[in-house]
Amino acid sequence: MTGSNGNGHARGPILRREPGRTNGLAPNPPEKGRTVLITGGAGYIGTVLTGRLLERGYNVRLLDRLYWGEGPLEAYAGRIEVEVADVRDLPATALDGVDDVIHLAGLSNDPTAEYDPEANWQMNAVATETLGNACVERGIERIVFASSCSLYDGLPPGMHDETAPITPRGAYATSKRYGEQALLGLMDSGLCPVILRNGTVYGFSPRMRYDLVVNTFVKDALLEERLLLHGGGWMWRPLVDVRDVSDAMIAALEAPAKLVRGEIFNVLHSNYQIRELAMLVAGSVQLLGRSVRLEEVPAPRLTRDYECSNAKLSQTLRFTPCRSVVEAVSQLLEEIDLSDRSKLSDPRYYNIRWLELMHELEPRIQRFGAVL
Repeated sequence: MTGSNGNGHARGPILRREPGRTNGLAPNPPEKGRTVLITGGAGYIGTVLTGRLLERGYNVRLLDRLYWGEGPLEAYAGRIEVEVADVRDLPATALDGVDDVIHLAGLSNDPTAEYDPEANWQMNAVATETLGNACVERGIERIVFASSCSLYDGLPPGMHDETAPITPRGAYATSKRYGEQALLGLMDSGLCPVILRNGTVYGFSPRMRYDLVVNTFVKDALLEERLLLHGGGWMWRPLVDVRDVSDAMIAALEAPAKLVRGEIFNVLHSNYQIRELAMLVAGSVQLLGRSVRLEEVPAPRLTRDYECSNAKLSQTLRFTPCRSVVEAVSQLLEEIDLSDRSKLSDPRYYNIRWLELMHELEPRIQRFGAVL
């Protein structure tokens, strides 16, 4: 197989290594035909998770405002149900016939949370509690909640597990912690919540994002031919591939209740220094015959620097994320059409940029009643 660098020049054979490891997800689900509701299912993780669930024989219903359009769902047309709605205003019909829930909906990182802290609180905290109560009322036991390893930010240096005394920093982490506690508080009412604290996610998705560190480095290497190392890039971060995150959610969904009821699991492939990530990305892009340089620049006022352990996930569920940064970057470089550089800077692939743009246009659209 021979690729192109986007300008018509061959870049040589692409050497794809066939995966020799698995993450531990069972080949088949314990029961096929169950109906799963994914809130936020049209997003970066949700579009990958949808495909994985369909492959395993689940019926899938998505609840999403479709901020990013319907394009990412085209491959699933006719195979899924889509409830176009806001998680803050959950339609009564959304849970009809649903057996299990995977809750992804909400603002997804610090910049979007700080952009509108009140909306963040309503989506990530209040709506999570409301959804949990609705599940109890409907007799839906299993709910898998996508939380975040960012809850560990600000703790002293060290390898943090799920028992660490977290003190959330910022609107995003605070709202995620509230969501965790709200769901755990419903266990006596019959709910079986499973909390997954995901590391920073990387890799290709039908609803792509270039505002996550590995994906950003790939984009910058291709567009700018340079990677900026803020403060030298010595900060640690837990990272995980989007497909492994999706499979971890399925593992949590399918595990016996006695193993996961009320449990919190860190989900990560490994802890990486930002500097290390830059070198891995630069090396992969240089293999295409492109030049990439690394530049050290001053650190921003606030930096995120923390490490987490995934031992509990591996020991309890026998699940260990296996897709490395190098594998994910290799796939990204194959998926990206370098002949159309505009896609790398399209605002819909950057959560905060897209929200800012929609917010700017909202009063104009309301004034005239339509875009055209």
